[in-house]
Amino acid sequence: MSVSELRINSVVQDKSFLFAQLIIRFCLNLKDQKHYELSSQLIRSGTSVGANVREAQRAESKKDFKHKLRIALKEADETKYWLELIHSEITTVDKAIFELNEELVKLLVAIIKNTQD
Repeated sequence: MSVSELRINSVVQDKSFLFAQLIIRFCLNLKDQKHYELSSQLIRSGTSVGANVREAQRAESKKDFKHKLRIALKEADETKYWLELIHSEITTVDKAIFELNEELVKLLVAIIKNTQD
């Protein structure tokens, strides 16, 4: 598989974009509740997942492709941390956001594992 053949399933792109949209909406509510710091942390990590998935599409090599997806995976994991913290201490987080986060983690792990070096 050449670098030009490295493409991410559109499902991952679509889900990561939807996830970013949900995160933005949720963070706007957090800001309304005056939770500015947590909102900032969550919006950075939550929107970074899709941004790194998008960057992987323009990877310069297979190594770069996997690297960008690993960053997306780390950002998804960090987002899960912030969501769990907010859910336990501040306000209820919609179950759909948690589920979509978990789906993205599983998809990213599978793509990373299945991409040959």
